[in-house]
Amino acid sequence: MKTQPHNNVTGEKSEMFMNPLLESGPDPYVYKHTDGYYYFMITLSNHIAIWKSPTVTGIATSEKKIIWTPPAEGPYSHNIWAPEIHYINGKWFIYFTANDGGGDDTRHIFVLENSSPDPLLGDWHFKDAVNTEHSGLDGTVLQHMDELYFVYSGYGYFPDYGSALYIAKMKNPWTLIGENVLISAPSDEWEKQGGMAINEGPIFLKRDGKIFLVFSASATWSDDYCLGMLTACETANLLDPDSWIKSPEPVFSKNVKNRVFSPGHNSFTKSPDETEDWIVYHAFSFSEGEGDHGLGKLRSPRIQKINWKPDGTPDFDTPLPAYTPIAKPSGEV
Repeated sequence: MKTQPHNNVTGEKSEMFMNPLLESGPDPYVYKHTDGYYYFMITLSNHIAIWKSPTVTGIATSEKKIIWTPPAEGPYSHNIWAPEIHYINGKWFIYFTANDGGGDDTRHIFVLENSSPDPLLGDWHFKDAVNTEHSGLDGTVLQHMDELYFVYSGYGYFPDYGSALYIAKMKNPWTLIGENVLISAPSDEWEKQGGMAINEGPIFLKRDGKIFLVFSASATWSDDYCLGMLTACETANLLDPDSWIKSPEPVFSKNVKNRVFSPGHNSFTKSPDETEDWIVYHAFSFSEGEGDHGLGKLRSPRIQKINWKPDGTPDFDTPLPAYTPIAKPSGEV
């Protein structure tokens, strides 16, 4: 694979940076906290680590700490995937997917808790498994109008798809109450590429009275792994499937000319001055016909700025090529 130096390797200040943020980093998640730092996580499979950086483009050279290692055996001992860090009611919580080394039916979402103001300090305690109705993966939390909502990709055991998106209200950051409501199943062809029909990796983006739920569709090893989007009004009943309108086609997908394949499993963050929205995602720089997409470590994390359409919906445009200078987020120094 082509390799080139990361940002500012000469030590000189620059207004530009280049993707990828790291040479490898599946399922990237970035959280910008009120302390001004960006907290970054990726799938590492056998442990969980946090990067702490004053800039989102400086992740590669920032402080990193392994904060949790699973037990050798048990229900959350293997396949530690897609960790997300959230700050809820004055505490830090990490949601991650794991299983006992068996099949999909043993895969669930688990929670770690830390009461330290700095998530790289203090102790991370195993809290519980989220009590989802289905086995599944990729749990995320929406804090909205003094309520907590949980969305995950559940294995519903339906004959025509592998996973779908479910939403439920939360009693606390690790406990669901009420029904797990199906809000998106992979019914369109663009959600069924690579031999599996999949909706996974849900993540929220809020702006101007609208809630956007962006998700990954199709098999992760397919060139056509992409992002879809559900939209709801912020005053709607989010537990009503009819409140969510699915975009009829992908909102972010491969770009052969730019050598970006399988762009997906994203998160969102803000520029340091809070004036810009940025998407964080992983992708391959080669097609499945040119190499093995089953080697997930070759997925690299990238970022690019989001623009906004006149109707108030996000414009993700097309994924930009790696190793090409891009203007840094507004306010980076």
